[in-house]
Amino acid sequence: MRSSSTLALVPVLLVAAPAAKACATCGCALSSDGATGFWATAGWRLSLQYDFLNQDQLRLGTRSISPAQVAALNTPFPGAGQEVEHQTINRYLTLGLSYSPDSEWNFKLLVPYIDRSHTTYGPASNPLTPDQLSGATVAGLGDVKFITSYQGLLADHNLGIQVGVKLPTGHYGGQNADGGPVAGRNPAFFGPSGNSGGMALDTSLQAGTGSTDLILGAYYFRPLGANLSGFINVQFQAAVAGKLNLPGSDYRPGNQGNLSLGLRYEADASFVPQLQLNITHRSSDQGALADIADTSGTVVYLSPGVNFGLSDGLRGFAFVQVPLASNLAGYQLFPHWTATAGLAYHF
Repeated sequence: MRSSSTLALVPVLLVAAPAAKACATCGCALSSDGATGFWATAGWRLSLQYDFLNQDQLRLGTRSISPAQVAALNTPFPGAGQEVEHQTINRYLTLGLSYSPDSEWNFKLLVPYIDRSHTTYGPASNPLTPDQLSGATVAGLGDVKFITSYQGLLADHNLGIQVGVKLPTGHYGGQNADGGPVAGRNPAFFGPSGNSGGMALDTSLQAGTGSTDLILGAYYFRPLGANLSGFINVQFQAAVAGKLNLPGSDYRPGNQGNLSLGLRYEADASFVPQLQLNITHRSSDQGALADIADTSGTVVYLSPGVNFGLSDGLRGFAFVQVPLASNLAGYQLFPHWTATAGLAYHF
């Protein structure tokens, strides 16, 4: 891809991350626009992105911890209150539609579909056995985002700002204040060995957060050589309206900040390798339905990948995101890796 074509690469970096993450900072810091490239010319862009994230390890602070070690906190007092989570599998399918009237402005709509399953031992004590597992699933529309980007601050269009909003369009529900399922709000839940009456899906695991969030960001981009370009982007997202202090809906997601650095090698426009370094920090969720102790943290990811030309105007991309370091509050499920793939068509 030409260097001039990538000047608008960064304006919507990171905003394509799906909403309603299942832990503090579990992946999804990769942007489809950073992965695919963003056209500076006027026109429309249609994209479809698939993200897979398997949270299959428990972590405490900067290290891994076994389920048995967490269950030991409830031993010899069964049901003492510390949840022993098992696994959360997330699949996100995000449809993006953007319009650029010129090289300075871009307007983008992101519509995610969430498919998530979660299993947990609950507040079990040792020894842990498979028949103690309970689980829940959710599938449906997530929280829609609308992002406006302006990159006309400099003549080279390589410094820009972002303003956006996340709307509470996704299904929101989960547990009520005493920990039981809210009638009519939980798509599916099952108990030990698949029996009904198990734990409801946690509020933070629902397809939507029930909040309206403000998104602010800035970026800077420049060529670093004949075939190399780089960028830096910072972004902040915070709930400005939600369901805090409302009976049966007392929840507000934590604020999240992202810093991303990226390199692209553009010797061949049909095959463009890329490497991103993503740093994500999230504060604790708030409210009676929030798991305040187990939802904050900081994670550093390394994200290698490639985008490639398929036909005129159509590009594909594939990335793997690997955590380099993490510092998580409480006991949180975390992935060993995440995968992203998709298509983008400019017309």
